[in-house]
Parts: sequence; C-alpha cells; structure tokens
Amino acid sequence: MISVASGAAVLVANTPDTELRKIGEKILNKERISFEDGVILFEKGSLSWLGTLANWMREEKHGNKTYFNRNFHIEPTNVCVFSCKFCSYSRLYANREEGWELSIDQMMHIVKSYDGKPVTEVHIVGGVHPKMNLAFFLELLRAIKAHRPDLHIKGFTPVELDYMFSKAKVSVEEGMRMAKEAGLDSLPGGGAEIFHPEIRQQICADKVDADGWLHIHKAAHQLGMHSNATLLYGHIEKFWHRIDHMDRLRKLQDETGGFNTFIPLKFRNKDNDMSHVPESTVIEDMRMYAVSRLYMDNFPHIKAYWPMLGRQNAQLSLSFGVNDIDGTIDDSTKIYAMAGSEEQSPTMSTADLVSLIRQVNRQPIERGTLYNVIRDYSDVAMQELIADPLLN
Repeated sequence: MISVASGAAVLVANTPDTELRKIGEKILNKERISFEDGVILFEKGSLSWLGTLANWMREEKHGNKTYFNRNFHIEPTNVCVFSCKFCSYSRLYANREEGWELSIDQMMHIVKSYDGKPVTEVHIVGGVHPKMNLAFFLELLRAIKAHRPDLHIKGFTPVELDYMFSKAKVSVEEGMRMAKEAGLDSLPGGGAEIFHPEIRQQICADKVDADGWLHIHKAAHQLGMHSNATLLYGHIEKFWHRIDHMDRLRKLQDETGGFNTFIPLKFRNKDNDMSHVPESTVIEDMRMYAVSRLYMDNFPHIKAYWPMLGRQNAQLSLSFGVNDIDGTIDDSTKIYAMAGSEEQSPTMSTADLVSLIRQVNRQPIERGTLYNVIRDYSDVAMQELIADPLLN
C-alpha cells in the first residue's frame, strides 16, 4: 500500500506542467509558496492534484485527527445598520419589526438552558444594532462568566466590535481590553468576507475595512487572546482576490501567531441582493479547501463549517486539507439556514459527529476552543455513545 507521502511525491514528480511541478516540490519540501504560486494552484491545479497535496499536508500536521467541539450559539439580533449585499440574515434597523432583538435576560435564559450539559463554548455573533452598545455587551459577558465561569466565550466579529468601540469613543486597544476583562475569551472569524477593496466596495462597502478587521484581531492577539479567520468565496471575486485575502492573514499570523483556524465560507444566494450570482460547485468548494491548506501554512487548522456545507460535503472536505468540522451547534444558529444552506436545522449530537468522522476513517477528537483535547473518541464503542444521554 502506497503511503500518503509516497503518493504525493509520485504525483508531483509526474506532473507534466512545469509551474505546478515546481510548486508541488516547494510544498513537499515544506517551503512557503508565493502569491503567484497560490493563483496558479487555483488556475491550473486539478481537484485530485490539489487534494492529494492538501491531504498530505493535513496528515503531516495532524495525522488522522479531526476536531469538533460541543458548543451553542447566541444570536443577539438580526437587526443591523449595515446592508451587505450577500447577507440573507439581517434586517435593516428601519425594518426591525421583521427581526429579533434579545435582551440580556433572554440571552441568559439560553445560557442557563445548558446548565448540566457538557458544552464548552458559547459563540455570540449577530447583527449590528445601534442600541446594543459596548456597555450592553460588557454586561452580558460579565453575566455569563458569573453564571458559568468555565464556559469559553467566543464572540463578536470586528464588524460588531468596530461599531461598539467607535460609538463608545474608545480605541481598539482599550475596547479589546475592556471586553477581555469582562469575560470575552476569543474572537470568531466572521466579517472578513473579501479584504480587497475592489470587491469589498461592491458587497459590503459600509462596514469595517480590511485594515480595521486586521487591527482588531491584532489587538486581541497582543492581549494573549486567540481568534479565527474566514473568507467568503464563490461570488464575484477572482482567484487572486482570494489569495490576496489569505496573504494578508498569513502575514499577520507571521507577526502575532494568534490565529487558530482558517474557515472558508461558501457564498449562498438565497434571499439576498446577490441572488443572481450562481453558487460554487462542490468541486470548487473542495478546491478552495485544498488551496487554503496549502497556502495557509502557518495556520494550524482548516475548518469546514458543516452547517453551511452540509454534513456529507463537510465529511468529503476531510480529504482536502480540512481537520476540523466545528461543533454540535445545537440548532442555535439561523445565519446560514436563512441563506439557504444545506442544513436547515443545524444540530448534530456528539454521537452524530463521531460517527460522521469515523465513516471516513478519521480519528474523532473533542476539543476545547483553543484545541486542548477533551476526549479522544477513537476507541469508544458506538453503543456507548448512543446510550449516553449527554452525548445525544
């Protein structure tokens, strides 16, 4: 049986295209590929070629380990002052009767509904509501930590934070310090979309720009916090826009080392101002994951967000560089269901996730938000998983 490493080496050696072969040799030698190399991968790399190398790199970093966590989401509001053209989720403040606005008591009710359940993370992301200011969210953070100190709070995109800090008239550094002291543990990756202004001006012109997004994550990293990063792909961007986006992230990671995970997010065209733009195919989705793994060499993890891709496609991505498929979610997110994602009721139990990962001969590892191993499920019998009410 040919090993993954041997298979990748044979593939590269027999690549007829000189440019691709040279890039493949760099990858196998663990040398950084360039901006131009990244564009060539998108333009010339076949799915099988990219997948073989991305899987080799994934297994070099993680073996067969595939991570997930037990988490739930709180979405404080879908009312938003911004009008991103790709968004199917938000309702403009002027039309807020069509949306929802949760009070701190209502959000704490959600948190308390998980008392006694072994969740490790709450993910808090929503629209940008003018009345939900920095003071409001600092109070929420303190309330969550007072109730459940061990629950990791991953919350707020730079889009939300930039608005909060500007309205409160505090600097990014001061605002991040205040949020951390109130209980914020890490940042999710949202709001990045596509960094290049050529695209950003067309799809989300009125919210924080690339420099602002990166500044907030850098400030978090300087406080010792970790964060994730996303890229919204498959709409009007070109391949070089994707590489430009990833390159900016890679440079900041070289500087701070604070990013845990890179998450490509598939554009969905239901009920938004870009409904005329066709969605990417599954083949293009897998190519995106593979190139991400190959280009983002200093990012430890590549995640496929299963509620957006669907369970089977997330499972498939584990052969294209992905080593994390997010968490249980517990039917607590509406963002992607409203955009027409594959999963209209996004919830999977621990047993479901373990089974999905095992079906493709990967090793299921429950992690904390910062990738501390909570439990290795490799040798746990499915009967035990199914019988345990806390895992279903």
